[in-house]
Amino acid sequence: MNKAYRFRIYPNKDQVVLLSKTFGCCRFLYNAMLSDKISEYKTTGKMLKNTPAMYKKEHSFLKEVDSLALANVQLHLEKAYKNFFRNPSVGFPKYKSKHKSRDSYTTNVVSGNIVLEDGKLKLPKLGRVRIRQHREIPEGYRLKSVTVSREPSGKYYASLLYEYNCGENQATDCTYGAARILGIDYAMHGMTVFSDELDAAYPGYLRQAEEKLAREQRRLSHCEKGSSNYKKQKRKVALCHEKVRNQRKDYIHKLTRKIADTYDVVGVEDLDMKAMSRCLHFGKSVMDNSYGMFRDILTYKLEEQGKKLVKIDRFFPSSKKCCKCGSVKKELKLSERIYRCNCGNVMDRDKNAAINIREEARRMLTA
Repeated sequence: MNKAYRFRIYPNKDQVVLLSKTFGCCRFLYNAMLSDKISEYKTTGKMLKNTPAMYKKEHSFLKEVDSLALANVQLHLEKAYKNFFRNPSVGFPKYKSKHKSRDSYTTNVVSGNIVLEDGKLKLPKLGRVRIRQHREIPEGYRLKSVTVSREPSGKYYASLLYEYNCGENQATDCTYGAARILGIDYAMHGMTVFSDELDAAYPGYLRQAEEKLAREQRRLSHCEKGSSNYKKQKRKVALCHEKVRNQRKDYIHKLTRKIADTYDVVGVEDLDMKAMSRCLHFGKSVMDNSYGMFRDILTYKLEEQGKKLVKIDRFFPSSKKCCKCGSVKKELKLSERIYRCNCGNVMDRDKNAAINIREEARRMLTA
């Protein structure tokens, strides 16, 4: 399995210049290769197999940056085409904008060209960069690649991708009938509702920061675009968004770690979060909850321990079904927050749904 560790790096002035050049060259090469592919296909009807070496003769500035970073640009473009042909709904590859695209590049480990030691990260062309390594890398992990990125706030990060051997499956020691299973139902307010008693109410960090964000963005709108004050204020807005993002990630990582350590199997609904954010005017609430991120992080943490995440069909009537007697209601309005059944069961509808998801996951595993 692969696992990435993200550390903040502190490049000096010369390294900052070289990083900016590398980001720009990668973006330029991606756009140039995409443009040539489109032109070739329109002319001949065939896919052009272009490489970074074809552009270094005409554009000598490409020789100043890491060649492995440029090679990864080719791989990223080919992957974008493969994703489009496999699933056209993801969209045709787009050009990268200088102002809106994420500044990053990826370089690979070849013959020990990347080394992490003594608080320094050695990178090709860049040399040794000061790094804040807040955790140790376990023994037996093999470094594969490094992705260097620059946030809108101006901070630099390095994501180190390691390969390691996954441990033995811990969940196979017990039958699924006796396994500790947790059911999770998505909730608009609070992100999740659990079948068991877990204290994990999501604070809604974006909602908490809305007033400050509005104030900083209002000040930004009064600055002259391109001025030094505009750049300073733009960085303040970026720092506000970064703080919300970090708070959200911290909460999700702690919650998923607690769940992965406690339960053998977790059942969740296979929801389309993108579609949910586009309908019913719930976009901000859905995005702030980051349920998709929560599900992805929980998946890899369970897999690390040999445990399992079970996805329940999105059309399973988890909310309409009574967790006590099993009867299913024909209609249940979204405004009805309390589930009432003829058998006498009265409880929160999301809690009822979470219990039904847990039992459906158990049924799927033991079937």
